[in-house]
Amino acid sequence: MKAGSVAAPKVILHLVYRFDTGGLENGVVNLINHLPGSAYRHAVVALTDVAPEFSRRIQRDDVTFIALRKPPGHGVTLYPRLFRLLRELRPAIVHTRNLAALECQVPALLAGVPVRIHGEHGRDVEDLDGTSRRHQWLRRAYRPFVHQYVALSADLAGYLQQRVGVPPRRIAQIYNGVDTERFHPAPAGRAALAGSPFADPALWLVGTVGRMQTVKAQTLLARAFVRALELAPALRERLRLVMVGDGPLRAEAQAILNAAGAGALAWLPGERADVPDVMRALDCFALPSLAEGISNTILEAMASGLPVLATGVGGNAELVVHGSTGEIVPPSDVEAMATAIVRLALDPAAAAAMGRRGRERVERLFSLPAMVASYQGLYDRLLAERTTRRN
Repeated sequence: MKAGSVAAPKVILHLVYRFDTGGLENGVVNLINHLPGSAYRHAVVALTDVAPEFSRRIQRDDVTFIALRKPPGHGVTLYPRLFRLLRELRPAIVHTRNLAALECQVPALLAGVPVRIHGEHGRDVEDLDGTSRRHQWLRRAYRPFVHQYVALSADLAGYLQQRVGVPPRRIAQIYNGVDTERFHPAPAGRAALAGSPFADPALWLVGTVGRMQTVKAQTLLARAFVRALELAPALRERLRLVMVGDGPLRAEAQAILNAAGAGALAWLPGERADVPDVMRALDCFALPSLAEGISNTILEAMASGLPVLATGVGGNAELVVHGSTGEIVPPSDVEAMATAIVRLALDPAAAAAMGRRGRERVERLFSLPAMVASYQGLYDRLLAERTTRRN
């Protein structure tokens, strides 16, 4: 390099199973949008599909998107294509995420990618408690190909160390960050939301946002809402449920509500792009998941000044301080979630105070700049180490 010349930005290739609406993918969007363009540019490779609408959330115009349309089964048939792609793009870093993409560390090694990182963002649907010997074995089999792991929660870091045998020095624990300017409390109480039938300020709205699929367990929230109305019939006048998102559980959740005569007290509008507005239109956020890593939607709800009612899985209890910023209940426990809904709905002032403390906690510990700085520091350090070793 000539004296005084500026090094070209290095390429980070983010490899995911599918690039579409989801917490993992939203974290990639935030990272790409906020890492300095002078240092890094990006490619996003999805083993299956790239959703055009979702990819437009990335605000940079120098990002390459590639969908490999992988059929079901092991990805070894994609290795030659991935090898050629990696040789063409010449990334300095390949960052795979979750078990479905882990096998792609092999072609990254063969293509001579200098830094290979793997991120664990949450539990596998088939292994919610992390006890699957098969999943542990798979992660151990690919362990030699990975230079560095990123765990999004202390829970996942412990899993990698204790169940997969990854040395602590090869694990970086980095919490997700949330954009506290985009997600902020409504300035004058709960805000109106376009299309919502629940505009009356006398109502109290509990809601959730996310893909309506088995691991997110929205049907449990629907049953808990019905049970809450049974426990406190007077709440029928003002308690309402909002469930934003689409997926296989949407129709099932609606059927549960309809069968209990509560269909008119709930609103399931499907997927929406205006999630910050949705958050500001709620009084309480609920997450009934069976498994989580570090939930982006919990962080977004806290940043929006909402009390959070969540199940005690994954990193949820690392975000929500039980009794202070919200409540943590056991997973799959309809009665416990219903009781918590009733308790918060009957004391809206206390619930609002929880929301204010949650906002303060996000500003202090889970800011987007802190997350971006942690990733950039990791990328910079690993590249410097690998360059030193080659020289």
